[in-house]
Amino acid sequence: MPQPNQSATVPTDSHSPPGKTPTFLSNLGADLPASLVVFLVALPLSLGIAAASGAPVMAGLIAAAVGGIVAGTLGGSPLQVSGPAAGLTVVVAGLVDEFGWQVTCAITAAAGVVQLLMGVSRIGRAALAVSPVVVKAMLAGIGITIILQQIHVLLGGQAAGSAIENLTALPAAITNVELHSALLGLAVVAILLTWKFLPAAVRKIPGPLAAVVAVTALSVAVAPGVERISFSGSIFDAIALPSLPEGNWRAAAMAVITVALIASIESLLSAVAVDKMGGSRTNLNRELVGQGSANVVSGMLGGLPVTGVIVRSATNVEAGAASRTSAILHGVWVLVFSALFAGLIQLIPLSVLAGLLLVIGAKLIKVADIRTSLRTGDLLVYSVTLVCVVVLNLLEGVIIGLALAALCVLWRVLRAQIHAHAPSAEALPWRVTIAGSCSFFALPRLNRVLHSVPEGQDVVVELNADYLDHAFREALVAWQKQQRNSGASVILEEHGTTAFSDAEDNTPQRQDPREFPLPPRTSWQSLSARVNQADDDDDGGQPPLRSILLGIDKYHRRHAEKVRPLVQDLTDGQNPDTLFVACVDSRVNPNLITSSGPGDLLTLRNIGNVVCNDGSDASIDSALSFAVKGLSVDSIVICGHSNCGAMKAVIADAEGASPDMGDGFDEWLEHARPSYSALLAGHPVAIAASAEGYSRLDQLSMVNVALQLRKLEQHPVTGPVLASGQVQATGLFYDICTARVVLVTPEGIEQLDPSMAVRS
Repeated sequence: MPQPNQSATVPTDSHSPPGKTPTFLSNLGADLPASLVVFLVALPLSLGIAAASGAPVMAGLIAAAVGGIVAGTLGGSPLQVSGPAAGLTVVVAGLVDEFGWQVTCAITAAAGVVQLLMGVSRIGRAALAVSPVVVKAMLAGIGITIILQQIHVLLGGQAAGSAIENLTALPAAITNVELHSALLGLAVVAILLTWKFLPAAVRKIPGPLAAVVAVTALSVAVAPGVERISFSGSIFDAIALPSLPEGNWRAAAMAVITVALIASIESLLSAVAVDKMGGSRTNLNRELVGQGSANVVSGMLGGLPVTGVIVRSATNVEAGAASRTSAILHGVWVLVFSALFAGLIQLIPLSVLAGLLLVIGAKLIKVADIRTSLRTGDLLVYSVTLVCVVVLNLLEGVIIGLALAALCVLWRVLRAQIHAHAPSAEALPWRVTIAGSCSFFALPRLNRVLHSVPEGQDVVVELNADYLDHAFREALVAWQKQQRNSGASVILEEHGTTAFSDAEDNTPQRQDPREFPLPPRTSWQSLSARVNQADDDDDGGQPPLRSILLGIDKYHRRHAEKVRPLVQDLTDGQNPDTLFVACVDSRVNPNLITSSGPGDLLTLRNIGNVVCNDGSDASIDSALSFAVKGLSVDSIVICGHSNCGAMKAVIADAEGASPDMGDGFDEWLEHARPSYSALLAGHPVAIAASAEGYSRLDQLSMVNVALQLRKLEQHPVTGPVLASGQVQATGLFYDICTARVVLVTPEGIEQLDPSMAVRS
């Protein structure tokens, strides 16, 4: 039997039959056509990325073939397709300028070794510990850099080494534009932008391939003199062994780490995105091993760095690929085309590839990412990272972005939200609201806000903290005493889960949250004194302060705004689906135990949750009539509960010790006395409850529920609709001790579970 860790390290392909190991041919019917589609997308993209990187054109095709075959075979994401990616274009271009092409190949191979070590060390998920806003800003910065670079190529000129130089040289490039080159590039841009609006039958051809082929064919006819891709030999002639750098080893080592980290992060993020598209869960450590192996091979053969590419991967999934065979075959097709039809590649004008890269770069800049960063408060991190990537370089920009993101997180953690609110009327107290992480770092702000409240003014402090340390609590309590010494009342409401005992204790002890609601303006002065007295006399328990008016005021301040949207549709009437008959016991909350909201339940509560069918109680009969005839409810629920006082009274009455509650209460018990007789007679519900270990009192409560259900069947209002199936009746028992609900039927009891709701 396979061990859990073994199954976790060898992922299965997404659509393989359960219990059957996939083979190369098992999904060939789906993978073969998908591989052809991905090949047609990858071919022009690989050429364009190689041209933008300043590398030999064939280096892009070598990387595409190696990425498909090696990473596709060894990687941990069966549906991900790897190859040269736009995300490393700027880095590779800088390395080529600094070290030359063959040293860049050595850096690529060394970066692959680093990725292999990361995968073997099983730190794949740790590579994802990067702020998403930094990654998105990095890609946007790369997109801007590519655009500034390729505009010059599209206009028939030469791109400079940096984004700033390309930007400053742009006016001169526009002045000296080569018309044929610019028109060919703009034609590619126009085709790619309008491709999604064409009929579906036409869009089956990949847009990049159609644009490159069509405009290249046009260029042969109308612009034979335009500058085109040039190289000598086939893909095998382009294979070049790497060479080590001559000095400057520190810069080379930094370049290795840069390529390894960026390639790893981009590959893993792409793999996670593929998982969300419907692929099997990626083994991230194995994916790093696959990507590292591909980069070692690509670097040794003279290819560009390899990463998982989301564009090709998404195309692979959408084309119906079922296993890693599709990615492998796509690499084979790239290799075959490069070997047999290399001459066709030399017909492609450079401006055509520039137009293709302009669209690719623009797609890296997403307005949705900017909106998200604005909504989440990360716009500063996004903007700084983007500017630094464009102005400085990719590595420095990402490092600065990560550092700024960490500082922002630290700032949010350390900065508690503390505000003082002046009263809207003279009789009302001041309010101080505190939220967030309350540590000693926030003490200066706390003291400043607290001392902005005038002496002698009554205050309510609403504390809703996700963290509260002893120093913060001590400062708050000290100010509370100072304010009280000036003759004011100070009430401290603690709504979070971080409440501590009195800060005078040297060691804070966690306790249940304590809430001291704000009284209404009419009773503030009299009740605030009682609250202060309760606090002074408190020995750690709950102060003896109970008031519906206090609760209403707290409801208005904290909950009314949240409840209002839920009750907007109930303004003109109600439409409950259930009549809920429950005991008056204060411990039973029908809406809580049924997870119901406003308007869902029509609740009828009485002592012992009984039903009268003899016409002796008009209130119950009228409620049943209103529910069934007026509101057309679908169901009626009778809910008893444990340790019921009414059932205690029934037992005491039967044993000659009837409680002295008055004649009316004794007369009311007549509705529940038949339940006691049924208990003694061995009712099936009592037998089932006894077998489950319930006490005699709780057995009586359950039997009482069963008998009330029978009364519903005999009632002149509910009996006919129950018999016809228009309304259903259900019995429930709420066990207060365990906070669990038990289903009560005429034949016994049944523990409720989630599957029961599904079966219903």
